[in-house]
Amino acid sequence: MSKSQYVRANYQVNATPQLKMLSDDQCEMVMNGALEVLERTGAEIHSPEALEVFRKGGCWVEGNMVRFPSHLVEWAIRSAPSRIVVSNQKGERTLFLEGQNIYYGPGPTNTYTIDPFTGERRRPRKSDTVRAAKVIDALPNIDYAMDCGTVMDVTPTLSDVHAFQAMLENTNKPIIHWGFGIEQYQDIIDMAAAVAGSLEALQKDPFILLYSESSPPLRHSIEAIDKAIFAAKNNIPIVYTPCTFAGGVAPATMAGTLVIAVADSLVGLVAGQLVRQGSGFVMGGLISTMDMASTILSYGAAELSLLSAGLTAVARYMKIPMFSTGGCTDSKVIDVQMGLEAAFSILIAGLSGANLIHDCSYMEYGATSSLELMTMDDEIIGMVKRILQGVKVDDEHLALNVINDIGPGGHYLAHDHTMAHFREFWTPTLINRLRYDGWKAEGSKSMAQRVKEKTQDIINNHQAEPKPDHVLKAIQAIVDRAEAREANKR
Repeated sequence: MSKSQYVRANYQVNATPQLKMLSDDQCEMVMNGALEVLERTGAEIHSPEALEVFRKGGCWVEGNMVRFPSHLVEWAIRSAPSRIVVSNQKGERTLFLEGQNIYYGPGPTNTYTIDPFTGERRRPRKSDTVRAAKVIDALPNIDYAMDCGTVMDVTPTLSDVHAFQAMLENTNKPIIHWGFGIEQYQDIIDMAAAVAGSLEALQKDPFILLYSESSPPLRHSIEAIDKAIFAAKNNIPIVYTPCTFAGGVAPATMAGTLVIAVADSLVGLVAGQLVRQGSGFVMGGLISTMDMASTILSYGAAELSLLSAGLTAVARYMKIPMFSTGGCTDSKVIDVQMGLEAAFSILIAGLSGANLIHDCSYMEYGATSSLELMTMDDEIIGMVKRILQGVKVDDEHLALNVINDIGPGGHYLAHDHTMAHFREFWTPTLINRLRYDGWKAEGSKSMAQRVKEKTQDIINNHQAEPKPDHVLKAIQAIVDRAEAREANKR
């Protein structure tokens, strides 16, 4: 009998690498700090509907200021589902937002994009969202879609609707999407229901998550909080994500910044749970520092990873799915800085166990999207996912009999055990492992060149599985309806 076959009492297994930024006691302190802020300081709410919801729910409302009893917030935390299952557009359940399951995707609403063919930094167009959706659909480690930029060549108040149409028609992966207001949210849900077959089918197997941002510290616009209420009414999960940065809209200390981020997230949670108990809620989102030299909200800062992992720890403590950040950079070009910052944030976000990790396309402190960065991120994510699989330790993988068969000085290349297990090795698609002569023979290409070629090849040649004509016509009819509505306003 091999040593590994002996029965062990209290045997513990680390199946994957572990990272927990905060202890349970620290998470409790942050959560209780947020409860104290909401009960003592309160939040500024600019929605009449939300004010009425909070008043009826037992909050103290004075003008636009709302204070939240701790017992109500704790009830909302308990009421929110600890798991949300998201399907792809074919109805297949693909994203299980629970525990430490991790999924990566790009980001939304950039004001610039880098053209993958010309290298020009310019305003996004609808055709850029089409390109982005194709790249998202083709990359195996990008798990869901976001629009990668606010398109500027359409009716301005319908940029969100046109971007959603472009994604629907060019990828079948799940979509997280924003909207200017409730009318656009309705357009988006109607288009999604056309794909799913009905609103009821969409609610049963949602392939969209709606997205809303508050305005820290402790301020919630009518657009932001009404979206949380709208999502709950329609039984569609929402990502409610304050963009919190230390030293700007939050204290300069990381613990204080976490308190503000948690408090602002909980305002959206309470609103949704009061409207529909058990409605799907994902806590967010972007949390970093303000660079005191440039005053940018840094997407490449070490503190982005620290704070995001800390916020993830608190979300997991409260058993609420988490929307974190990774794969982004403050660099303006594809260079070493870009790769370094993207890789670190992808790894730390994955180790933290955040469920949805977004912005794997963000350059230049979030101002610019890059499909080439997303292509490189896909490679990094593949490596990170392999690392997170950990080391399997059992009789088969210890291979003691195989070691005995080969003996000293032998090699394992031709052994059946090697043939059975070598596919467990991660195989890159962009990272070059050729010998020098082989690399020269393939054109001595840099990583940047290989990334550009792969991105362009996807755009030129990849096609998502098409939707039926009647679905495409229904989507177009909803876009036309929205255009007519906006024309009547002018």
